[in-house]
Amino acid sequence: MTELAGSDAATRGPAGAPRAGRNLPIAIAVGLALLAVVAGSLLWRKELFLLLAVLACGAALWELAQAFRRRGIHLPVLPLLVGTVGILVSSYTAGSEALVVAFMLTAGGVVVWRVLDGSGPAALRDAAAATFAAAYVPFMGGFVMLMLAEPDGARRVGLFILLAVSNDVGGYVAGVLAGRHPLAPSVSPKKSWEGLAGSLLLASVIGAVGMVWAFQASPLVGVAIGVAAVLTATLGDLAESLIKRDLELKDMGSLLPGHGGVLDRLDSMLLTAPLVYLVLLVALPVVGD
Repeated sequence: MTELAGSDAATRGPAGAPRAGRNLPIAIAVGLALLAVVAGSLLWRKELFLLLAVLACGAALWELAQAFRRRGIHLPVLPLLVGTVGILVSSYTAGSEALVVAFMLTAGGVVVWRVLDGSGPAALRDAAAATFAAAYVPFMGGFVMLMLAEPDGARRVGLFILLAVSNDVGGYVAGVLAGRHPLAPSVSPKKSWEGLAGSLLLASVIGAVGMVWAFQASPLVGVAIGVAAVLTATLGDLAESLIKRDLELKDMGSLLPGHGGVLDRLDSMLLTAPLVYLVLLVALPVVGD
């Protein structure tokens, strides 16, 4: 995610302070507020979480469109936003087949929209970028909606969110306290192997406790899902870091004080969502609330 989150803040400054480049109190306050809003929506009505997901994905796509403009790439934002609503809502209401169909319609729609606006190499480039954006944000987010749609969907999504938080918190704390060896210095210089170890440890504990407490399932499954979630989250974080490095950006946006942009908070979660959905689908029977 951001340089503050996960194991990005893995190295120290001259005086031993973390070089996160963030206002830590503000970042913590915003993070807790986001968690409270997410938890409240899951506990009250799942449809509220669906609305939050639509808003978050829409904001992430808007940030991505602004960032791509730095390289002369113009995403057709309107059809992407319409497609995002279609993908997320259809995933929640009609399942995995609807997710795939809605994504294909969105990809086709953005291509046609851009071609009608003009042809040539620029149109091809913009259409390809728009298809990538649709796959990167709403399609991946659709797997969270598939989890949410299950009878025990609030608990499934809750575990998914807690794994993402534990990845960030464990990586940040371990990175600040013991970070010495860069994980991928050419991509994300502040991410360390020690931070990754902290993420793995805390996510494994949260996964094990969550599986036992929320689902009465084996803690070993929780450990496995925690480890796998950290690995996919790290890949997602590094992938966004590569995009930002190519675009010469520190953050994708500034909508979340202390955290950067919305996409900076979603990057690792997007790649983790399909994995958590599939593991829970295999490991847990569908039960009522």
